[in-house]
Amino acid sequence: MDWDKLRIFHAVADAGSLTHAGDVLHLSQSAVSRQVRALEESLNTTLFHRHARGLILTEQGELLFDATRAMAKRLEAAEARIRDSEEEVFGQLRVTTTIGFGSLWLAPRLPKLYEKYPDLNIDLMLEERVLDLPMREADLAIRMKEPSQADLIRKRLMSVRMLLYASPAYLERFGTPEKIEDIAGHRLISQNPNSAQVGAGANLVQHLMTYDVKSMLTVNNYFGVLQAVINDLGIGVLPNYLLHDFPNLVRVLPDVQSVEVPVFLAYPEELRHSKRISAFRDFVQDEIISYRKQMKNQALI
Repeated sequence: MDWDKLRIFHAVADAGSLTHAGDVLHLSQSAVSRQVRALEESLNTTLFHRHARGLILTEQGELLFDATRAMAKRLEAAEARIRDSEEEVFGQLRVTTTIGFGSLWLAPRLPKLYEKYPDLNIDLMLEERVLDLPMREADLAIRMKEPSQADLIRKRLMSVRMLLYASPAYLERFGTPEKIEDIAGHRLISQNPNSAQVGAGANLVQHLMTYDVKSMLTVNNYFGVLQAVINDLGIGVLPNYLLHDFPNLVRVLPDVQSVEVPVFLAYPEELRHSKRISAFRDFVQDEIISYRKQMKNQALI
């Protein structure tokens, strides 16, 4: 198959439109259309269903798009390794992690990394879905469980637990619960147990709901839970890595906590020698060490 035609097919399939693909490729719509038709003729098949709203891949088109997508990911990996032969740390690094950890712990610490490596461009992808690192959906992941793929380098960073927190103003107005049964008289703020999240957090929320909690606010990420808590709305189920950056939070019912949740950093074996990966990994490890020291000192006060 003609590589150039495959490149144009991939752009059309990705964009879902001849016009948008032409804009990306800097080609006219008619030129793109001719190349796609020539590819279909060479394969003796139809790759797209054409209709007024755009293009939809046929079954054969889906098969070919899967192949070109894998090719594109491998080419990106090769390009990254070539760029990493340089001595300086620069270029794009795609990092994926959960919405809570990424927005509440990682992002506030990134200025230190950019200060050291100003030419590094981080694409921070925050979602609960686990992206496929070997297929290069991301370069590096920080996840709340050990990765299952065998061809990944992984390192355990730390452990977290989900605890109960409230604001001083809320507790002053509504009182501090003394035992777990008292949670029934308070508003509970948490992630929705049915939303994508760490299992330990969902299990803790489900346990608390057995105590006849009458008023609740559920949010689909911990950033929203935190905002509700610091604005005096109720008692929130939140990860304990927040305590250092939000020291005004008051822990309630200290005997109530989730099981321990491991935090892992992982990246593909083929990026072992990437200077961008090394720079980011070392930065996160240094920040974890600093965080642990600060939490230890805080516990001694």
